[in-house]
Amino acid sequence: MIESTVQTCDKHIRTALKHNLKVDHKGESHVKIIEELGLTHGAVRVDIAVVNGILHGYELKSDLDTLNRLPEQMKVYNSVLDKITLVVGKHHLHSAIKVVPDWWGISVAKILKPYGKIVINNIREPEDNPLQDRVAIAKLLWREEALDILEQLNRADGGRSKRRQIIYERLAKVLDQKSLRKKVRDCLFFRTNWRSVL
Repeated sequence: MIESTVQTCDKHIRTALKHNLKVDHKGESHVKIIEELGLTHGAVRVDIAVVNGILHGYELKSDLDTLNRLPEQMKVYNSVLDKITLVVGKHHLHSAIKVVPDWWGISVAKILKPYGKIVINNIREPEDNPLQDRVAIAKLLWREEALDILEQLNRADGGRSKRRQIIYERLAKVLDQKSLRKKVRDCLFFRTNWRSVL
C-alpha cells in the first residue's frame, strides 16, 4: 500500500478512530465511547473519550488543523483525564512530539493509496497522567450528581444551597483521588443522553 499526499481532515480521522476503538473494545461490557466530552463545564471539549475503568481522552489534529490551541487544551486535559492520546496527521507529527508531555500517547493518521483508507499507527503509548487535579475531576459531574455523591457520604449538609464550585471543592476534599475518579467514571458511564458512539 502506498502513502498518499492527500491531507487528512477531522472527519476522516474521527471515523477511523471510532472504528478502531469499537474493534479494540468489542465484547467489553463496561465501556462507553463519548464524542466531544466537555471538560470544565464545556470550556474545552476533548474530541473522543473512552470510559472503561479509566478516562482516556483522544485529541485529533488533522493535517488541515493547526496546533495553535493545543497548549491551552493541554492545561485542561492534564488536570482531568487519566490518559491522553494525540492523534495527528503526518504533517504535525514532529511538531506534536515537541509540544506534548512525554507521558501523552501519540498516533499518526495517514491516507493510503489507492483506496483512500485512513490508517492510524501508534507512535507512543500513553502513560498515567501525573498532573490531575481533584477539583477539575469533580467538575466532570453535573451539580446533582456531585450532590448525590455527597449525600451518600453524609457530607451534603447545606450543599443544596451552595454554588456548584463549592460543591466540587467539598467533594474533592472528602474523597481521595482514586475514589473520586471511580465515582466520576461511574457517573459518566451510567449517565444518559450522551453523544455516545458505543
